Amino acid sequence: MAPSPSIPNLQEIRRKCVTVHNSHGEKLVGVLHETNSLELVIICHGFKSSKDRIPMVNLAAAYEKEGISAFRFDFAGNGESEGSFQYGNYRREADDLRAIVEHFHKEERFIAAIVGHSKGGNVVLLYASNYKDVQTVINISGRFNLERGIEHRLGRDFKEKIKHNGFIDVRNRKGRFKYRVTEESLMDRLTTDTRGSCQSITNNCRVLTVHGSMDEMVPVEDAMEFAKNVSNHKLQIIEGADHEFTLHQDELSSVVVAFVKAGLGGRNYMAMPSESCKRTSGCIHSRF
Repeated sequence: MAPSPSIPNLQEIRRKCVTVHNSHGEKLVGVLHETNSLELVIICHGFKSSKDRIPMVNLAAAYEKEGISAFRFDFAGNGESEGSFQYGNYRREADDLRAIVEHFHKEERFIAAIVGHSKGGNVVLLYASNYKDVQTVINISGRFNLERGIEHRLGRDFKEKIKHNGFIDVRNRKGRFKYRVTEESLMDRLTTDTRGSCQSITNNCRVLTVHGSMDEMVPVEDAMEFAKNVSNHKLQIIEGADHEFTLHQDELSSVVVAFVKAGLGGRNYMAMPSESCKRTSGCIHSRF
């Protein structure tokens, strides 16, 4: 990787696998983009996705280029992590994120931001409503109205089907089994209070919502609802972008990196490396 003119020693950046156990004893697998910065950004993927999908990889690389360490990981039941996949699971994924945050707190890292794409956006907001230890939250393409989007996957009569059978098996276009939705997991989604969570986020927590104007999976109107219900909120609509910002990766990265850098500027901890960082040669601190 070519060194940045503003951050020396970027050739020392390394990527390594890190596993963290959640509260259920399951291994959560992630990739740490280590720049030896005190600051760390945690990146969360969306529904039935993984740490290795765009935009997770590109976002981590964008922070890495700025000298900010980043960690992207798989929720339980997804990607390389242990556990079984569950539809819904918003609260449990927020608990997974808690395990990640606590792990890096023990490593004496400052969590500069938690970033979530799609369902991950809902998870980081839910986390911020329950815990007050992260002051910058970025919601990318999150869904405000969780009652929408279910018919697309489960069919219009999903309520009747799941009441009758106790579950619905979701299959692909070729009829192959993808995953099972139980009544319990469906109710987990339907009883997750997005509005209440947003309104519970304290004013000293900065929240950015980024949404594509051409998102066909989650309508851009949902982004407007986040703006109405989070007190300290900034809204950024990227014109022409789809749900994964397929053709707008650079623009997305620019927006989310700038938001984190703005939150880091001028903080006193910037000049105070942690003990673990002091012991590391070639330690890099973000310069903003």
